[in-house]
Amino acid sequence: MAAQRRDVPSYRLHKSSGQAIVTLGGRTLYLGPFESPASRERYERVVGEWRARGRFLAGTRDATGAPADWLSVDDLCAGYWTHATEYYRKDGKPTSELSVLKLAMRYLHAGYGSTRAAAFGPLALKACRERMIAGGLSRSTINGFVARIKQTFRWGVENELVPPSTWEGLRAVRGLVRGRSAARETEPVHPVSDADVEATLPHLPAVVAAMVQVQLGTGMRPAEVVAMRGKSLDRTGKVWIYRPEHHKTEHHGIERVVAIGPRVQAVLTAWLKLDPEAPLFSPGEAEGDRAARRRAARRLPAWPSHDPDVRRVRRGQERREFRETYGVDSYRRAIRRACEDAGIEPWSPNQLRHAAATRIRRELGIEAAQAVLGHRLIETTQVYAEVSRARAVEAMERLG
Repeated sequence: MAAQRRDVPSYRLHKSSGQAIVTLGGRTLYLGPFESPASRERYERVVGEWRARGRFLAGTRDATGAPADWLSVDDLCAGYWTHATEYYRKDGKPTSELSVLKLAMRYLHAGYGSTRAAAFGPLALKACRERMIAGGLSRSTINGFVARIKQTFRWGVENELVPPSTWEGLRAVRGLVRGRSAARETEPVHPVSDADVEATLPHLPAVVAAMVQVQLGTGMRPAEVVAMRGKSLDRTGKVWIYRPEHHKTEHHGIERVVAIGPRVQAVLTAWLKLDPEAPLFSPGEAEGDRAARRRAARRLPAWPSHDPDVRRVRRGQERREFRETYGVDSYRRAIRRACEDAGIEPWSPNQLRHAAATRIRRELGIEAAQAVLGHRLIETTQVYAEVSRARAVEAMERLG
């Protein structure tokens, strides 16, 4: 039977020296004479601080485990990364925040990895930012990376790995302002037009076409529509209620409720499953639809050897396994391929949310758009719900 891993490192005797020791993160710390009150006190302190830091000890060198000023930027990043991999998780899976954090840390490592973390100041942060600008990153991306670098040092201050003055200095570095820096600007996300959606739908698998119609009719986020399951739908009322299991703001304790009207209900009805745990939109169904289209478009009869399963057996390949649900990326790629087939400019699922918000704001006002989109602040809704240019033109025609 395999030995179980100890959750708390043990207080032990070092026979040759007669001192008490504890091993943390692969490093042995000497605590003083074995069984002395002082060694017990030091043991409780260093183990408690080690656990509070997320089992990280890179900033300790002396026998008491007190932080030393030799902690490097790379050491600090390693500690924060350990914390982040446990903190940024949903449903037991890492979130996309980790990928962004890793990219931001690369700029720290490239120029300042061996620098003492306590000596990393505002000018060093601005130098990292200049490299980001030279690399062609957009202003919004750079501001996001800089915010994550600051967050890394804030965690270091919180865990007494760097002095508070380091964090205060980095806070003084302001974000890049539109039109006031050399950083590349990105185009704002605009609503997709109804004409482009209609041109794309015939080229989409039936599953993805249904997802597009549902998102356009409800203003859901792409991650919310791809994860729909029957158990999350309340179909007792005239208007159905969808409560996603996971959503963008759940860590703030905010409930996300999506109201679904009759038109979208008619689309969803065809995709409801007997098993409430089953996802409504499955990539396997989309592949089946794609295969059916290819068979229907064949000019010559299909022979048994044309069957993909037969070819896999002959080649010794395993049957392809599909994910249970679409990912946001695969959903976006399916739309992009359909746009290429339709010969129009590619658009993304996020533009459907913008289109829904703009339509609701035009017909029912911005407060209704805020409620449908699930925003806490009306300023956020204004980013999504554009003011209709057509209404402005019509108003000026009438008022002269």
